[in-house]
Amino acid sequence: MKFPRPPALRSLALMLGAVLLAACGSKTMVKSALDIKDAPDWVNEGTVNLNDRGGRLIHGVGKASSMGDQSLQISTADDRARAEVARVLSTYVDVASSDYAAATNNTDNEQTISRQIKSATRVVLSGARIIAHWRDKATGNIYALAELDMKEVKETLKTVEGLNEDMRLYLEQHGDNIFDSMRKAK
Repeated sequence: MKFPRPPALRSLALMLGAVLLAACGSKTMVKSALDIKDAPDWVNEGTVNLNDRGGRLIHGVGKASSMGDQSLQISTADDRARAEVARVLSTYVDVASSDYAAATNNTDNEQTISRQIKSATRVVLSGARIIAHWRDKATGNIYALAELDMKEVKETLKTVEGLNEDMRLYLEQHGDNIFDSMRKAK
């Protein structure tokens, strides 16, 4: 005899599946199954790496459910969009650190360099800006779109103190290729 699953359990299973898919480090683009009618394309596409307008961009999409305070709801959606950008940038940093260590046969310093870059990315993330909002009239959910230009990332990393000079040069020379390979790996 089959027992029906309670709706809450079904929702929990769906959320857990979405979290596991989003956590997969090899995927930098999260395909959305939202297919919300009348929503802008960026809402239905979800978080994505783009090579657009002559630049390499990370777009992060965040959502906040209706919570009675529109200002708080917008702020929450903005924070979640920036968190999506941070997640993609973190994957980029991990790949760059590993590639650098492999290219230089210097795996001893991989953790040190990774820590240096992660510290520098906190500074870089301040360049992520919110470029759009959209409210779903049917649900009251607000969506935010954050954008980070990889050109700004590279410029900021040039000025960060304490970053290994060889790593800085490696990122300058190979950063675009790493970004492009992440896009193709989706």
